[in-house]
Amino acid sequence: MRLALVLLLLSGTAWANDYRVLDGHGGPVMDVAVSADGTRILTGSFDNSVGLWPAEGGAPVWLDGHEAAVKAVLFTGPGSAASGGDDFAVILWDLDTGDSQRLTGHRGQVKDLAVSPDGALLASASWDGTIGLWDIAEGRNLAMLSGHEAAVNDVIFADQGATLISASADGTIRAWDVESRSETRILLRHGFGVTCLLLGPGEGWLVYGATDGGTRVIDMASDAVLADLTLERRPVLDIAANPDFSRIAVGDGEGHIMVVDTADWSIAHDFRAALTGPIWALAFEADGGAILAGGIDDAAVAWPVGTRPGGPILATTQRDFLRDPGTMGNGERQFRRKCSICHSLSDDGVRRAGPTLAGLFGRRAGSVPGYIYSDSVAGSGLVWSEETIDALFDIGPEHYLPGTKMPMQRIADPVDRSDLIDFLKDNT
Repeated sequence: MRLALVLLLLSGTAWANDYRVLDGHGGPVMDVAVSADGTRILTGSFDNSVGLWPAEGGAPVWLDGHEAAVKAVLFTGPGSAASGGDDFAVILWDLDTGDSQRLTGHRGQVKDLAVSPDGALLASASWDGTIGLWDIAEGRNLAMLSGHEAAVNDVIFADQGATLISASADGTIRAWDVESRSETRILLRHGFGVTCLLLGPGEGWLVYGATDGGTRVIDMASDAVLADLTLERRPVLDIAANPDFSRIAVGDGEGHIMVVDTADWSIAHDFRAALTGPIWALAFEADGGAILAGGIDDAAVAWPVGTRPGGPILATTQRDFLRDPGTMGNGERQFRRKCSICHSLSDDGVRRAGPTLAGLFGRRAGSVPGYIYSDSVAGSGLVWSEETIDALFDIGPEHYLPGTKMPMQRIADPVDRSDLIDFLKDNT
């Protein structure tokens, strides 16, 4: 474990005591995906980037294009991928050239993606309550499917691409006809938000997870419950299967990973993988020999299936933004809770969602080399000072700098803003 923690500080992919660490992001890892041939891995992060990793080890290629956290990554073919995020966008990537195409149309974050079996269509689940249907080759929107009464969390193709199945915060799982772009039926009403789906081989069964911790297996022919895997840990955040579907893994908001044998739906392993925080992302490697997981750490971790770690392998140390508020002064407390997940105080070279704050005062907005700014910030002519920082948080970044990538947040109390500014002056 100590060696694994040391490797978390290194850049690239490394192995330690059979644990492999994909480290290099500057924010929590929100999604992971493995290519069909097992040679590449994708990670999506809160730092706005997509990482493309060689499975055999080595440094990643960074795919930059999103303007907010990346929540979904997916291989769409041997040399292509897609991603979606909090900037409401879907991006198609050519992995060989690095070229990309940005698809817009959603009005909320893109939470999940699915590709049709023939690789022609992409579906996107969005918190605007719709499902986007896209032609991959032409890079155009074919339809926005509406009918859910709340955010759509997951979507999968079924019936050889003729059907879409979606999960929503409205507590329902619904089926849609792809050709007619219409809802065909409600498969299930859970009562609490449904967060994730997994369709079994031959489409014989469907596993779903929910915000109340509900984890159930449904027979697709009869809608009967084949197994109830609920362990009262909430919410369930991701479900993944190994290539032959003999095992599935379930991750939850309390940091546990449960591995289940699908032959009899018995629990093979159940352990706390993260000391703090959730398990947002799960994927099996192409040979089924290892599980990849992502959470509140700035790294994804893989470990062999069938082994039970001696302790947590994710979030093994406390993140700064989760420190006990009583151990900090008010200015630092404002920074840790409002700023630290996106910004560093020093020019440490770590990838983050926002630029370094080193040398902040007197610096022109949009001028840190190598950081991709929104047009509104880059062309603002603004210079950071006590007055401009105060105004930024007084009315909120989205009003002070319309079009900025900064999250929507205010610091309403003038004392809190003043203490934050004093802290920044002393530490940047």
